[in-house]
Amino acid sequence: MADRTTVEITDSVLAESARQLLDELVSDGVASKLTAQDATLWGPEAEAEASIRLAWTALHRSSRPLIGEVESLRTELRAEGLDRVVLAGMGGSSLAPEVIASTEKVALTVLDTTDPGQVADALAGDLERTVLVVSSKSGTTVETDSHRRIFAEAFADAGIDAASRMIVVTDPGSPLAELASAEGYRRVFLADPHVGGRYSALSAFGLVPAGLAGADVARLLDQAASVAGQLSTDSPDNPALRLAAALGAAHAGGAEKVVLADTGSGITGFGDWAEQLIAESTGKQGTGLLPVVVESPDAPGFADAGADATPVAVGPATGASTVAVTGSLGAQFLLWEYAVAVVGRLLRINPFDQPDVEAAKKAARALLDNPQALTSTEEPAAVIGPVEVYGPVDKARTGTLTDVLREFVSDVADGGYLAVQAYLDRLDDASATVLRSEFARRTGKQTTFGWGPRFLHSTGQYHKGGHPNGSFLQITGSNEEDVPVPGRPYTLGTLQLAQALGDGQVLAGTGRPVLRLHLTDRAAGLADVVRAVQELSP
Repeated sequence: MADRTTVEITDSVLAESARQLLDELVSDGVASKLTAQDATLWGPEAEAEASIRLAWTALHRSSRPLIGEVESLRTELRAEGLDRVVLAGMGGSSLAPEVIASTEKVALTVLDTTDPGQVADALAGDLERTVLVVSSKSGTTVETDSHRRIFAEAFADAGIDAASRMIVVTDPGSPLAELASAEGYRRVFLADPHVGGRYSALSAFGLVPAGLAGADVARLLDQAASVAGQLSTDSPDNPALRLAAALGAAHAGGAEKVVLADTGSGITGFGDWAEQLIAESTGKQGTGLLPVVVESPDAPGFADAGADATPVAVGPATGASTVAVTGSLGAQFLLWEYAVAVVGRLLRINPFDQPDVEAAKKAARALLDNPQALTSTEEPAAVIGPVEVYGPVDKARTGTLTDVLREFVSDVADGGYLAVQAYLDRLDDASATVLRSEFARRTGKQTTFGWGPRFLHSTGQYHKGGHPNGSFLQITGSNEEDVPVPGRPYTLGTLQLAQALGDGQVLAGTGRPVLRLHLTDRAAGLADVVRAVQELSP
């Protein structure tokens, strides 16, 4: 039976403006051409990249052999008492498997962080029962390589053969594939190299970690397959074309932000996956759609969205939503991938490259190569209790933390957005997430929240390449204990700080306002920051 997947445009004005775009997409045969992997859909400048990035349209078929392979390995591991799966991966290598595992309610420990405390907590788990899935398309991701090194040493110190606990997902011929072969790692899954990271949910990158954790990956592929025919049809009833037309029309009308709220979809954390897909695919050349993931349909930013934003329900339509997308997880993965690729055509950009992501990586590497630059960073403009203030904020020298934040948010551009970036432990410092709704409620500005460096592999592209109207609040914190990275001249804490400072430098270099608050005591500092935000006038 076909999956019940729908896209409902509840706003009559938006529906009317989307109709013309929808008719053009249908008459141009965009859906069938995309299914046929036609690389010319995005113009001559994008053709070379698109020609090696479209195999995702067939993953619901080509990934079928993984079902038996993953189940066989899982059975083998369980027979040896290995039932704890830790995933080391970033961006496209971590977001989809986390959503799959969370939705299916199976245990998967995801490491997409450089926070020493969070990694130490993962290390403190039962290593006797643990396997590490090392997942990286390029095979050179610095965070993932650091996790691999740390766990390899921990296994060895515990008297465990590290190679027997390492499972790799990577592209053919990558440095990680070569290392795994040389070291005799337990299993290597080679993914289709013609699938980009953010379009890889139904590839080995999404299915292997989630499947080893116990998720039903066969059902996921069945769900995608059940809507594949509908998504490839050149018809105004095609839900992917309807969604693309709605988002494209909204953007043309000034709604450059897409606010995502779950309204009872049965999917856990879908917005976190869609966030990367939308931001990294569309946020370039000074344009794009900024995804804003909110806590509920009643949250500020969704319930009170202004003309600069489109409230999209993941699940049934609500009073505030102008678009609602329903369907099972596998179906939604494929639907949104189609829709966002088509939005790229409407915005006249290449949805498969990420030209601005490398800038922050280069800046972080430069700081790591010069440790003195990290230890001799600028003096804080002020120290307010457990919070050090860095940035061009006049009130920092004489005012309260509330004064500092009030001055900072007053400079957010009209129609702009505020991005809160927390380089902290997303488990132990989870209370930081309240900052998104608090800022949005009190400033009336669309506000995003991202865990660093996780967001660098997601919304980081939009921050530097999308609409240039963002203001950026970085939150860093002191580490009670640090974790050395074996074979590297730095610790995780050093890497974490280099990533924050590097990205901050790149953002500031493009003229974006950046304020950094450093918490010398994380718990007390976070509490002070939250209180200061709550004292802002709504």
